[in-house]
Amino acid sequence: MKRVLLVLMVLIPLAVTAQEKNPGPMKDQPGAPASALGPSDDDPQEPNAKPRASTEPPVKPKLKIPGSMVGYIDNPIPESQIRIRFDGAFNDNFPDRAEFFYGKCGCYRAAGLDLKSPGPPPGSTVSDIPNNLNFQQLFVNVEFAPIRRFSIFTEVPIRWIEAEGPATPVGTGPGAGHFPNQGGLSDVTAGFKLAAFASESTYLTFQFTGYFSSGDALKGLGTNHYSVEPAVLLYHRISDRLRLEGEVGDWHPIGGSAGVPTTSSQGFAGDVFFYGIGPSYRLYSGRRVAFTPVLEVVGWHVLSGLQTQLGGPIDGVTADASGKDIVNVKIGARTSIGFHNSIYIGYGHAVTNADWYKQIVRIEYRYSF
Repeated sequence: MKRVLLVLMVLIPLAVTAQEKNPGPMKDQPGAPASALGPSDDDPQEPNAKPRASTEPPVKPKLKIPGSMVGYIDNPIPESQIRIRFDGAFNDNFPDRAEFFYGKCGCYRAAGLDLKSPGPPPGSTVSDIPNNLNFQQLFVNVEFAPIRRFSIFTEVPIRWIEAEGPATPVGTGPGAGHFPNQGGLSDVTAGFKLAAFASESTYLTFQFTGYFSSGDALKGLGTNHYSVEPAVLLYHRISDRLRLEGEVGDWHPIGGSAGVPTTSSQGFAGDVFFYGIGPSYRLYSGRRVAFTPVLEVVGWHVLSGLQTQLGGPIDGVTADASGKDIVNVKIGARTSIGFHNSIYIGYGHAVTNADWYKQIVRIEYRYSF
C-alpha cells in the first residue's frame, strides 16, 4: 500500500511536468498579448506605421477563474474536467454504519437472523466481523459543462478492502463464506451542478448526485441500494491569494436492508447530513506554477440507521447509529501547472471517537478544459 502511494506521488507530477514542457500557442498563456507573438509574415508592417483599425467586433473575453483548490469538499464550479483520485483509508471499525460505506453485515445471515443481509460474510464465527477495515479507492470522474453555470458528471470507483481477522470458511449454509481481501467496481455515481450565482469571485452552486447499486455488496464493494445526495456548494475568492470553499448536504438512501429484528420499522440504512469548510492560501505563484496549501474541516451527522457492534449479532447485537457525529481535519496542498493541470496531495485524520476511518491519504490529478 505504501509503495503504491509513493509511486503515484512520484509519477503523476513527473508526467504533468513533462506535458507542460511543450505548451500550446502563447495566446493560451496567461498575460500574453497578441503582440507578443511578433509580426506575421502574411501581414508585414513598417516600423513607424500606424496600426490598422479592425473591422471585426471586439471579442468579449471568456470568464476564467483559477478554480477550486480543495481536495475533499466537492468542487463548486461547474466546468469541463477529468479527475483521477486515489484514496487510502485505514481503521474503519463500523463499515456497515447506516449502510453508508457498504451493506448490512453478512453475519446476520450466518446467525440466521436475516438471510437477505447483503454485506460481506464474517470470519470463522459469526462474532468475527471486521473490526479494523482498511480500504483503497480509485475514482475516475468526468464532468462536462456546456454552459458556464451548468455541468453534468459521472464517477466510476474501483475499491479494494482489507479486513483484519480470520478468513476461514464458515459452514455450508446461507451464511457460509469467508472475508478475504476483495476488489472491484464500487457504486457508480452521476449527477449535475447548477450555479444559482456566478461571478468572477463567487459561485453558489446546487449539486445533485445519484448513487447506483453497481458494486458487489457481498464483497463489501457497495451498499446494495440506491441513494441520492443533494448539496449546496460555495466558492468565494476573498483576495488574490485567499479563497474559501464550503458544502452542506444530505445523503439519502433509497431502499436499504431491514432493521433488527427484520420486523422493525427502522431500516438499517439512514440519512447522513454532511458539511465542510475549506480555506486555501496561494503561497507561491510563478509564471507556470502555483502552490496552494489547503485546510479543510469536514463533518457528518448520522440522522438515522443502525450499525453492527463489534462482536456481531451474538456478542454485541446492533446499535442505533443516529446521533453519531464524525469530524475530520484534512490538510493538503494543490499544485497548479498552467491553465489546465493541477495535483492535490492531502492527509486527513478523525478528531471524534466516531469515524468512517481513522486516517486517509488522498492523491488527485485534475485536467480542466
